[in-house]
Order: sequence, then C-alpha cells, then structure tokens
Amino acid sequence: MAAAGRRPGRAGPGPAARLRDRAGSARPRAGQRRRSPAAALQPWSGSPGIDPARLHQPSGRRPDRGARGDHRARAGPALAALPLTDRDWVELFSAIAAEVRSAVAPLIGTEGGRQEIATGAGGDRTVEIDRRAEEVAMAAFARAAAGGATFSVLSEEAGHRPFGADYPLVLLDPIDGSLNAKQGVPCYAVMLSLLDGPRVGDLRVGYVLNLVSGDEFTASKGGGAFRNGEPILPLPRPDPERIEVLALESSPRSLFEAEELVRRAAKLRILGSMALSIAHAATGGFDVFCSPLRARVFDMTASVLILREVGGVATDLKGRALDELEVGFEVRTTLLAAADGGAHRLALEILGGD
Repeated sequence: MAAAGRRPGRAGPGPAARLRDRAGSARPRAGQRRRSPAAALQPWSGSPGIDPARLHQPSGRRPDRGARGDHRARAGPALAALPLTDRDWVELFSAIAAEVRSAVAPLIGTEGGRQEIATGAGGDRTVEIDRRAEEVAMAAFARAAAGGATFSVLSEEAGHRPFGADYPLVLLDPIDGSLNAKQGVPCYAVMLSLLDGPRVGDLRVGYVLNLVSGDEFTASKGGGAFRNGEPILPLPRPDPERIEVLALESSPRSLFEAEELVRRAAKLRILGSMALSIAHAATGGFDVFCSPLRARVFDMTASVLILREVGGVATDLKGRALDELEVGFEVRTTLLAAADGGAHRLALEILGGD
C-alpha cells in the first residue's frame, strides 16, 4: 500500500473513490442508473437542525420503520465495521480541504468575511469566514458518516461532534491563521489531524493545506511525511553551529522569553499560522520554529506529526516531551521544533533548557 499522501496509481480506484462509493448507493438493480461516486461528496443539503451524529447508518441499512422494515435492515453489509485506513483518511481530508478552499475564497479580506458571529468552542471570536469553512467541512464529515465511517470531530468553532464513535477523533481547524484570512494576508491553512486517543502520543494522521498556494502537507504515523505527494526531504543546514532562519509564533510580551534565541538567529519569520510554520520547519525551510507564547496543543497536532515523520524533534522550551499532553482546547504549551536534531539541541542550549 502506498504511503500516506501519495496519489493512487492508475491501476485501480483510489481510497477517495472507494470512500465515495461507501457513501453512495449500493450496486444498482437491473435497469437502475448507477449513482455517480462523486455525488457522495457533493454539498449536503440536509436541514440545519439535524444532528450530524444521527446521520450515521451502516451502508445498506435504512432507518428503522417498524416491523415491516425489519427484513430490509439486513439487506446490505455493515460497512461501518470496516475502518478507514490512514490513506483513506488522507484522501478524505484532502477532499474536504479542497471544498473549504473553494468556499472561503470569495470571503478572504472582505468586510463580509470579517463579520463577527459568535464565540467558538475554542474561545476565539467566530467570524463569517470561520463559520463558512466549518459548515462545509462538517457537512462533508456528515456525508462520510452516512457512508459508514464512524468517528468524532473536535472543531475550533463547533466543539465536539460524535459521528457514531468517540474514536478515532478528528481535530479540525477550518482556518488556521484566520486573522491573516480576515485581513487579506495570503498565509492561512486548513488543519486536520486524526488520533486514536486523547493525547499527542495518539496522533495517527496529520494534514495541512495552504489555502493560498494549494501546497499540501501530509503524514501518517510510521508512514512518512509528504509535500504534494512527494516525500519530504528536509533541506540540509549549511552551518550546524548557526540558526539561519528562525520562525516564531508570539505576542510582543512573550517574545522576551525567546530573546536570546532571537539575537542569535540570522533571519526571523513570523507567518501567523502555526500549522504552516511547523510544516515549513519540517521541510527545513525554517531551521527552527519557536513559540514562546503558550499555544493550544490542538493547533499544532497535524504539523507536529509531519515534523516527527521526517525525523524532527518537537518539545516545549524546556525540552520536555509533548506526548502526554491532551489535545483539548484548554491545554497549552510552548513549542520548540526543528527537522534537524542538532538545530533543536542548539536552540535549546541557547534558551537554557534541559
């Protein structure tokens, strides 16, 4: 089986196509027109008040209609018992991110996109562009659940939504770097990750899509990391004793906690998107990424897995491991990350960590 992030070959249908088939109708009867597989990922037109968790029905099974319908309940196989592979999840995340990209493009940098709606589950103010991105993503997850997949979603705006099971758990930040998106600054992304448990150590799949360039970063645990379907090979550092490019995520006040590291770096970059910053640290585009600001663990999950899958190191600013940290909105940590272990050690020494 191809590693996560690679596009399927031409020998047969890829995971996304199989997933769409699961969400579609069963094999047509004689004379019946077959439903297009792509129809399963068309925008959902259900009623706004419907709980997406109730949409889950094993493939081939109709909703209960009393005793007269009981004989039909066993007519088809229960595809809910067939868990999605890591590759399936990457393909699903890719399809969802593409929908989000199309949906939010007209709202970027507009007054309508900046309109405040409410406060999201993550504690930030939700604006129209956030709402639209999440609406599209959650509708796509509901269609996947209707096709037989079972999982739950923890989203930046809507909070926790079960789709037939607590795990695997999908973390969704529909627009990471939403301030940039609201201001029309071209650096923001979709972040999606998959976990088999509540902690960083349970990470299984990571996905980041640059909503401006279309660059796609993917990883699966033990399966490697990819950029646009090609294995990520971090750029070599020309001088192991020097930090050429340091990327940061920080408030002005928190920046003083990394003052010495800032002084020692040749160049600084602040993208305003945690997911993209760590992803580019994984490629070696940034020697080191540092967040002296205590950021939510939720925001960094996908890119931390991507970085780890290229052999990189991610800890807090004291050098402590992240694996036991829970991924909910309330847990925060500083972060020091680098694709090269030597760069991470150098940065940690400069900061006075362990």
